[in-house]
Amino acid sequence: MAAAVEQHFRGPLEGIAITRYGHGLPTRKIRVVEAGHPVPDEAGEAAARAILQETLKLKEEDLLLALLSGGGSSLLTLPAPAISISQLKSLTGQLLRSGAPIQEMNTVRKHLSAIHGGRLAAASKAPVLALIISDVVGDDPTHIASGPCAADPTTIADAKAVLARYRIAFDGPFSESPKAVKAENKVIATAMRSLEAAAAVFRKAGIRPEILGDTITGEAREVAREMAALARRTKGPAALISGGECTVTIKGQGGRGGRCAEFLLALGIELGDVWAIAADTDGIDGSEDNAGAVWSPEFARRSDARTFLDKHDSYGFFHAAGGLVTTGPTRTNVNDYRAIVVR
Repeated sequence: MAAAVEQHFRGPLEGIAITRYGHGLPTRKIRVVEAGHPVPDEAGEAAARAILQETLKLKEEDLLLALLSGGGSSLLTLPAPAISISQLKSLTGQLLRSGAPIQEMNTVRKHLSAIHGGRLAAASKAPVLALIISDVVGDDPTHIASGPCAADPTTIADAKAVLARYRIAFDGPFSESPKAVKAENKVIATAMRSLEAAAAVFRKAGIRPEILGDTITGEAREVAREMAALARRTKGPAALISGGECTVTIKGQGGRGGRCAEFLLALGIELGDVWAIAADTDGIDGSEDNAGAVWSPEFARRSDARTFLDKHDSYGFFHAAGGLVTTGPTRTNVNDYRAIVVR
């Protein structure tokens, strides 16, 4: 996004772009900082502080152009006063293991931040334009990257309720977020567009696409069982295409793999003789180096699938089976992509 702005923007330009480690591109005027994701770190904190400081210097005749996408909640991390980055690291890890959907995670983050929940826009005297790539169900700007330029309708009470729901202890201090900001938020890319593009590919191959929607959420294994039941009722040849963001609840020590691979492993166990894919569009599923995985009919002959699933080690299963999908950084993020081919 930053490279595109440099290519097309006319006039004076300076800025800072924060992306995850290994995902940077060369730029001429915009400084690129690589930082921690999905757990925040000190590099992201320092860059976020620099962004806020530069924003405070803007005058009314300037323009604050915010390029936001999924991942911004952790990359653009600036703890509120009296909260340390180490506290946020620990809390983020607990939330990631809890199975909480991203909207609930971001509700907590916005009330512990000095930059999320509309605070970046509130700090600007200049007009604010946010161009947003959505990776969250519903495409609401307040939830994408924890909404640094969008008014936040949630409250401290909402944040505390999320922590109580998942039995996570955190004392704060919490701070209330702005309920009104002056900013224009434009969503310029969504998960649905990626599903429509996939549908065109299947249609060209003579396979009927059925888009199930881009708002599918829930525990990955449970979603897999529901998808398997739907596939059994579908007349082929067809491709069941869906987006959204599943969750994985880990109790105790977790294994390796993200929500896409866990969904796919559970789906493969249910269906067996099927072709399917589940992958994250940013090229990283969880914290490993793969975007997701492909299930092929030959994997049904393996007797260890259930053992790997019970250990939350979907990465280990697909690594051994040869089913990992590794794209490297795609540098965009419009949530997850899943497809099941019904023959």
